[in-house]
Formats: sequence, C-alpha cells, structure tokens
Amino acid sequence: MSTATNENSTAAPAASEELPVHEVNLTDVAAGKVRSLLEQEGRTDLRLRVAVQPGGCSGLIYQLYFDERLLDGDAVRDFDGVEVVVDKMSVPYLSGASIDFEDTISKQGFTIDNPNAGGSCACGDSFH
Repeated sequence: MSTATNENSTAAPAASEELPVHEVNLTDVAAGKVRSLLEQEGRTDLRLRVAVQPGGCSGLIYQLYFDERLLDGDAVRDFDGVEVVVDKMSVPYLSGASIDFEDTISKQGFTIDNPNAGGSCACGDSFH
C-alpha cells in the first residue's frame, strides 16, 4: 500500500511502518457499493473514512466520506481492496461496529450498526 506524505506533522507513517488495525466491519454489500462509487469517480486513491464527531440531537454523529489522506494515528483495515480508515479518537466509539449498504424501496444508503451506542435520536442520525 502506498501512502501519501504531507509536509505537516499529521502526515501518514512511512509505508514500511505498520498501521494500527480497527475493529469496524464492512459487509460485502457495502464494500461492493464503495468499489462501485470509486469506479464511477475514476479514483483508485481514495479510502472510506469513518469518524465520530460531536453533534446531532443525541451528542455524536457518524461521518462517512472518501479521503485520500492517511493521518497520524489512523487505523486501517482492507476489505478485498476497499480500505476503511478510522481516526484514533473514533476507534473506541466504533469498535465492533458494522457498516452495511441497503438498497430497498424504503431505504437506500449506508447504515452503521454500533454495539457501543447507548441510544439514538428519532431520526437515527446521531447516538450517545
């Protein structure tokens, strides 16, 4: 795996250094959807970044987005060519979580099943 370097102190570790591994799972369906989205964009240099940030009506919200960077402290797992990155501060909140993708008449999008969430709001976008 190649890593991009940055000129600031948040640059990724050198390729020879071993990155920590997180305990977030990406289902085969979700990995296929990520691959499809990356192919549509014509980008092979992006990773799926999953983070937890303060916000929402229950206190914390999930962030899922594509990122080309690897930052200091990131934990990474590869799912058949799809890299999922979790920042150091989000790792404990997401340990054991599973990311899936649903495509039904009533719902389309990525879902996160997180055993660490004590509760969530009615809209389902935030948790505590």
